[in-house]
Amino acid sequence: MNDTTEKVAVCPGSYDPVTNGHLDIITRASRTFDRVVVGVVNQPIRKKKTLFTADERIAFIENATAELGNVEVRAFYTLLVEFARDMGANAIVKGLRAISDFEYENEMAQLNYKLDPGVESIYVFARPEYSFLSSTGVKEMATFNGDIGDLVPAEVAAALADRLGRS
Repeated sequence: MNDTTEKVAVCPGSYDPVTNGHLDIITRASRTFDRVVVGVVNQPIRKKKTLFTADERIAFIENATAELGNVEVRAFYTLLVEFARDMGANAIVKGLRAISDFEYENEMAQLNYKLDPGVESIYVFARPEYSFLSSTGVKEMATFNGDIGDLVPAEVAAALADRLGRS
């Protein structure tokens, strides 16, 4: 699996689509951990059908993190703590934007701790320029031709325009 001194984190999410805020959290985690596994939820429970397939979302993240040598991207279909264990992770890293994120994430952290106290939940505060940013908001802006160029990687902006039939 991995040697006991290696610090491995999982950064889970639906990433539909990945935003610059997500990429900031992944990049910051990559500076702290020896290895970061970005876990792309195949089909999120809390959300309806995704706009992009898991393979498309994985490709977007792989392209955006290509310069980060200790980041890998994988889809997962299980409980998060099971995925973390399978990846040899001792931490789950997520971003927090607002109080509403805290309330939900606190509940998830407690449930994950109950399932596996050996996998620590670590939260990173969003930088101010990303504190409002969500995949849902980006999709809504893109639907009405809003400028999302500084919110997502260029490849994602183009794919959103194409998928939503916008120019």
